[in-house]
Amino acid sequence: MSDLKAIKTIAILGAGTMGNGIAHVCARSGFDVILYDLQQPFLDRGLAAIEKNLAREVAKNKLTQQQADEARARITPTLDREALGSCSFAIEAATEKFAIKSEIFRDLDRILPAEAILATNTSSISITKLAAVTKRPEQVIGMHFFNPVPVMKLVEVIRGLATSQATFDAVHALSLQLDKKPVEVNDAAGFISNRVLMPLINEAIYSVMEGVATAEAVDQVFVLGMAHPMGPLTLADFIGLDVCADIMRVLADGLGSPKYNPCPLLVRMVDAGWLGRKSGRGFYTYPTS
Repeated sequence: MSDLKAIKTIAILGAGTMGNGIAHVCARSGFDVILYDLQQPFLDRGLAAIEKNLAREVAKNKLTQQQADEARARITPTLDREALGSCSFAIEAATEKFAIKSEIFRDLDRILPAEAILATNTSSISITKLAAVTKRPEQVIGMHFFNPVPVMKLVEVIRGLATSQATFDAVHALSLQLDKKPVEVNDAAGFISNRVLMPLINEAIYSVMEGVATAEAVDQVFVLGMAHPMGPLTLADFIGLDVCADIMRVLADGLGSPKYNPCPLLVRMVDAGWLGRKSGRGFYTYPTS
């Protein structure tokens, strides 16, 4: 499928932060969306986030109320994966674990039409490895969006070893249709963004663990001295410390170097349930209401 006009209904798998953001931008750009998750509370939270973010765009005069209402009406939630069979394109945004993603891809390969493209929002896992569990590896590709999806312009478009040019062209065109800036990246652990960002975060955590500086001081160095919009430890809390640890392990496994092992302090914090903003405590504390 190389013709953008052939993409009518997009399946989004996962209604969490990334999935609901992707559903938002797809619906805002005129596509019908079927948003799938495993449990009704997950869907309810995802839909509430979409409605809140659409309302924010109306308040900022980025959308009219009618446009927001029309975008929300294009999103159909479902708990039934079989309901995705009418979709001509899928974007998986599930937990960053290969076992979970590979099971989803096997099922999508069975459910979706033969010509459908299967994309993953993975931030670190091999596209080639995911493609290999399907019977359509040439139609599997990475679309790595950035949080918050409705705001951030970048999409890393990652080719697997077998990804066809037609698939790449379709995803490049779709990214532009979603008002994003696609950047082509080849398949390697962490791609570009997380291969550079996560070791920086990991090293910042080592600096705290070794008593070089407090978390606040580390973040101030990057905000005040390097003009980062937020420091690496604030960003780690925003991403989720469990996600950071998982990505570091993917890097260590994929690149074969112990320098990518997650910092022991990061591992201990995850074990303690201190996952950052989403749990109320990470390097900083957050309101949980």
